[in-house]
Amino acid sequence: MIDNLLNPAILFFALGFFATLVKSDLEIPQSISKFVSLYLLMSIGLKGGIQIAANPITADILIILGVAIAFSALIPFAVFFSLGNRFRVEDKAAIAATYGSVSAVTFVTAVNYLGQLDIAFGGHMVAALALMEAPALISGFWLYKRYSTDTVQDSGHSNWEAITNASVLLILGAIVIGIIANDAALDRVKPFTESLFQGMLMFFLLDMGLLASKRISALRDTGIVTIMVAILIPLISAALAIAISWLLSLNLGDAFLLTILCASASYIAAPAALRIAIPKANAGLYVPMALAITFPMNLIFGFPLYLKILQSIL
Repeated sequence: MIDNLLNPAILFFALGFFATLVKSDLEIPQSISKFVSLYLLMSIGLKGGIQIAANPITADILIILGVAIAFSALIPFAVFFSLGNRFRVEDKAAIAATYGSVSAVTFVTAVNYLGQLDIAFGGHMVAALALMEAPALISGFWLYKRYSTDTVQDSGHSNWEAITNASVLLILGAIVIGIIANDAALDRVKPFTESLFQGMLMFFLLDMGLLASKRISALRDTGIVTIMVAILIPLISAALAIAISWLLSLNLGDAFLLTILCASASYIAAPAALRIAIPKANAGLYVPMALAITFPMNLIFGFPLYLKILQSIL
């Protein structure tokens, strides 16, 4: 598992964090940062749409995907209202969206984990990964627009803005394009959407490291409460996913991946969207919570714990 923590993208986040601590003049222009954020959202959505198109849809698969979408849409509400008045509205909405969304790196690591144990899973779980991005972002943005004192409290208008927000619209549109585009055309854009992805991801996390380090004082100010939130939210989400997996009698591989998706927190797609949708949110809170606490906790402790529980009940 330690090899995953030495992923170049994560190390570039650490480099950005370190650069600010030593007062380096390293910085990413805002226009470039926004472009990279939009690129990552487009690429993730397009690949998700391709996976959906490649796998036949059955009633059982639709149920699993529906459960995944419901988790993604509802978890932000539970998180938002459980945080109380300790955090600003924009920060609560950002944390809620982050923990309703999913971590692609955690998911890929979980797939490798299952492979090592020779446990099979359905290809539709990759589609679940893509489909769980947008609902959480919509919910988080809606909560921000609905409860922020800086905005007009019009729930109907908030709903529409949540759906048509640039970042949400891009990832949803990219999923649809990935589903309907022909294979030959998709092959021609692979060098852009796939070959460049890891490089863009490293660049993005470098920028996020710079931003998070500048605002890390917010994480220190909240102290143990923030750390506990970053630990308890994924554990509670995992417990709910395990219960649903038992009720639906899912196979072990699908149940494990659903649990991992629900227990993970996004530090790629969600921060990319939040930088655009909720710019006042403090990245020094939701990025370190997801990347520095929840991510390693899932890899080191969550994987064996979740799998052991699922093996005992399925």
